Amino acid sequence: MMKKDGFTIIELLVAMILLVIVASIAIPVFSRWLPDYRLRSAAREVYSNMQLTKMSAVRNNTNWAIFFDRALHRYFVCSDPGADGDWATPADNINEKAINLSDYGSSIQYGHGSATAPIGGTFDDEVTFGSNVAEFNPRGLLNPPSGYVYLTNSKNNAFGIGCLTSGVTLLRKWNGSGWE
Repeated sequence: MMKKDGFTIIELLVAMILLVIVASIAIPVFSRWLPDYRLRSAAREVYSNMQLTKMSAVRNNTNWAIFFDRALHRYFVCSDPGADGDWATPADNINEKAINLSDYGSSIQYGHGSATAPIGGTFDDEVTFGSNVAEFNPRGLLNPPSGYVYLTNSKNNAFGIGCLTSGVTLLRKWNGSGWE
């Protein structure tokens, strides 16, 4: 008598039904989790790029800046303001990095979401740095004034990423009643 290996049709149908049940539970959970994951990733990258800009200014013994382009939902890490000497005109800046917030998904943008109180001062236009530029000098200090950039997602959750004049960079999340 020969032994036959394999699955029966019944066993395959049961496995497929179980797979469909698990997927129908997992997909909604994943879709609720994804916007917050994307927002956290975008906020951490802004924080990291602020640190990079500060350390590059120290290493190269020259001013570096981040220009936040609110209109096009992007920002630039710049090593030189170009011929016009204005960081806020990125066309002639020497841009070391360009980051589009849309790369994190369509719901990530500048905004304070459901946050009712700014971290310091006012929300302004969601970027409180003067002229939407965070400029670091060769000593690693932020050229005044200090400020924040606020990011939000489709669920109205928010992060505030900022820098004090001393060069200290902060990352804060709105918890529903305050910044933590």
